[in-house]
Amino acid sequence: MKQTTIELPDKTDEFLKQIAHQTGRTEAELIREAIEDYITRRMRPLHSCIGMGASGQSDLAQRDEELLWTEKWRL
Repeated sequence: MKQTTIELPDKTDEFLKQIAHQTGRTEAELIREAIEDYITRRMRPLHSCIGMGASGQSDLAQRDEELLWTEKWRL
């Protein structure tokens, strides 16, 4: 196992200490678990439906609000 040093904001460090005390675990255990959870989420493949629908509009992200509120889409 490789040892790594990180800097935490004071408030984060305080919360980490509290959680470690409450759970009876070490701060290192909690940090390792949090990093492993983060990596697992990031490595999860995207659902197959992501990116299926091509809108044909290259500026869709910039105009999303405008396009959502046009008469065509109002209920």
